[in-house]
Amino acid sequence: MLKAPGLATGAGCRLHRMRMATTYTISDLAKEFDLTTRAMRFYEDMGLLQPKREGPGGRNRIYSARDRTRLKLTLRAKRLGLSLTEAKEIIDTYESPRDTVPQLRKFLVILDGHKRQIEEQMADLQANLEEIKAHEREARALLAKTEKPPVRTHRLAAEKAL
Repeated sequence: MLKAPGLATGAGCRLHRMRMATTYTISDLAKEFDLTTRAMRFYEDMGLLQPKREGPGGRNRIYSARDRTRLKLTLRAKRLGLSLTEAKEIIDTYESPRDTVPQLRKFLVILDGHKRQIEEQMADLQANLEEIKAHEREARALLAKTEKPPVRTHRLAAEKAL
């Protein structure tokens, strides 16, 4: 395997001599990003990844550095709560040669929508937590009323003996 300085050289990443381009197998990227190969194929079906095909019948997927970056961005978008369709739309807009201002505006609109959704969920969770705390206080108060203090026979007997 030929390696170029400064380039990622994971376990199976390959550097083609002719093109000097880093490539990865499906297993390389699945392992690096802790994914299953099935998930990788699903992202390919969604159009998020576009590996080249080599070998008999095109069975071997060869991923480029571009595919690796797109996968990294896809996983980041998922962590932000975006759907795969939204992730693809945003990632695709950044690959087009058009002006980036509309792209950034679209990204901000999507992020704002997700931020509002999360804030609403947090408010709902906070209300649920307050309700649970109120029920907990009520249950403890009822329990305290029904429980009788334990009789301390040993202590009382010792005090009378003095």
